[in-house]
This record gives sequence, C-alpha cells and structure tokens, in this order.
Amino acid sequence: MTKRTRHAHYNINYHLVWCPKYRRPVLQGDVGKRLAELLPDVVVNLGGEVINLTVQSDHVHLVASFPPTLSVAQIMFRLKGKTSHQLREEFPQLKSRLPSLWTRSYYAGTAGEMSAETIQRYIDAQKGK
Repeated sequence: MTKRTRHAHYNINYHLVWCPKYRRPVLQGDVGKRLAELLPDVVVNLGGEVINLTVQSDHVHLVASFPPTLSVAQIMFRLKGKTSHQLREEFPQLKSRLPSLWTRSYYAGTAGEMSAETIQRYIDAQKGK
C-alpha cells in the first residue's frame, strides 16, 4: 500500500534483524514481552508502521514501513537506543550480564514488493534454528 508525505508517495518496507550482545538468549519471558510492547511505539514515533514483529530469545525480526526521510542507520539507532534504555531500566539483570544490550551490527533488507507471506515463511523457518 502506498503511503504519502507532503512531497512524496512511497512504499518502503524494511526487514530488520538484530540481536543482543554475544547473542545471549536474554529476550525470553518478560523481557521479550516488554520488548514486543516497546517496539511498535518506537516505530510509530518514527512515523513508521509495523507490518510484522517477532521477538525470539536471541534475536528480533521486524518488518516495518518507514518514510523516505529516515535512513536505515537512523532507524536502527533509534530502535536499539530507546529499547535498550527502557529494558535496562526495567530489568536490572540485563545490566549485570551485558555491557550493552544490543550488538552494533544488524541486517537490513528491503521488502517493498516482497509479500508478507514470503517474509513470514522465512521467519518461521528461522524459529527452528
């Protein structure tokens, strides 16, 4: 679906994947649930829309649409920064186990014309690994 800003019509969907430092499985239970609550709010504050969100114990898959005014680096900086700050405030055990919550790296792929079903099949296949 095409979205629009004052000067542009766009359909920019990103498939973003990132993981905790050392790929530790810390996104389980309450931490994972809270992350799943926080991410949609951060995406909306950036002017985006969540298409699909899957939080697994050691990584996150987010498929979302963002306006063309934001670079992928800016999006990831905000997503990781806001969620790390909030999660480490609410769950002090994350401070003792990890020097920082997220790694500096991430995967970003564009999914403009790719169907949501195709992406979902990929994410479901990753759950078994």
